[in-house]
Amino acid sequence: MYKILGGDRQEYGPVSAEHVRQWIAEGRANAGTLVQPEGSSAWVPLGSLPEFSLAASQAPPPLLDDRKSKLVAGLLGILLGGLGVHRFYLGHIGIGLLQILVTVVTCGWGWLWGFIEGILILTGSTITTDAEGKPLKD
Repeated sequence: MYKILGGDRQEYGPVSAEHVRQWIAEGRANAGTLVQPEGSSAWVPLGSLPEFSLAASQAPPPLLDDRKSKLVAGLLGILLGGLGVHRFYLGHIGIGLLQILVTVVTCGWGWLWGFIEGILILTGSTITTDAEGKPLKD
């Protein structure tokens, strides 16, 4: 069994060797990915373990980080929150449309909703993921 430190700096596991090989095949782990073998307190590169060295060296490069930026989402909320732009950016189309409707119906006072959400995004209080469940990057 192994613990893996993901690209998002989250700790995953314990997982089996077969699971690690699957992640290598999917491009979610590579030779430089840090792992902690069961019974060890040290984090070592995946490629340094003999059972994964060949698989990790043949794995495709990891996927690009396509996470949304917390800073961009927060600033969009503060500056254009009444139009729901920050929600569109995060992929929440329905909530974005609702924010536009509320802003129109309240003669502009809906901006307050987006402004508050922008602050909450920047502080990491409530909105911490996009519509796909991916964590926002700092």
